[in-house]
Amino acid sequence: MASENQHSVLKVTNLSIGYSHNKKDTVVAQNLSFELNKGELIGMVGANGIGKSTLLRTLTGMQKPLAGTISILGKKLEEYHSLELASLLSVVFTEAPASKNLSVLEFVSLGRQPYTNWMGTLTPTDTKKIDWALEITDTQKLSQRKCFELSDGQLQRVAIARALAQDTPIIVLDEPTTHLDLYHRAYVLKLLKKLTKETEKIILFSTHEIDLAIQLSDKIGVLTTDAFYFDQPCKLIEGGKFNTLFPEDTILFDAKTGRFTIKD
Repeated sequence: MASENQHSVLKVTNLSIGYSHNKKDTVVAQNLSFELNKGELIGMVGANGIGKSTLLRTLTGMQKPLAGTISILGKKLEEYHSLELASLLSVVFTEAPASKNLSVLEFVSLGRQPYTNWMGTLTPTDTKKIDWALEITDTQKLSQRKCFELSDGQLQRVAIARALAQDTPIIVLDEPTTHLDLYHRAYVLKLLKKLTKETEKIILFSTHEIDLAIQLSDKIGVLTTDAFYFDQPCKLIEGGKFNTLFPEDTILFDAKTGRFTIKD
């Protein structure tokens, strides 16, 4: 345990997430505690509307927590300046780029904004990071194409390349396989797994692809209406935690295969 804590980058303690309006809190989930360590692929799973996106927005500082603490490298999230945070966290959401008229190279280059001068001039170091991000995501051949010309799968890889060009220790992705076919869903998640091993970055993603997440993730967070579980997939299976995700009269989890099946 001690050696694992030496690699801890993000720590969440007694976190409550949700929304405040007119001084009234609407709690989406509470009592969340977990740590993210270097080189881990972390999946967040749960039913629709359970709070996965709310959790990711809270962890990245886009939304304030209702209670609890989030620390990165031992410093509380709210104590970071936005520019500091941009060198620690990169985020990929499901929305398309603000301007699909950008070329792939231009879009990926935006990942270097936290490091460029006020004119946005790229240094040789910036260019090297961009070239590496394009190479590792196999998007070099797309670099001169416009984003609007890309398929959903290509656009997702390009978005990941932008996050990699930002060169942060933590990458957060909200539903990175949305709108993709089975092959591209598996491709993207296998790419994320490869990146954690080759770069030692933490990659945290929410997903409905629970079967794939179980196969590829180092750890998984399971959000339910009553509780939150966080552990290695095999231990979550042993503890029957995936059985709580969906009504048992409709969907069953097979612990032997690690897959969900529709009940007859």
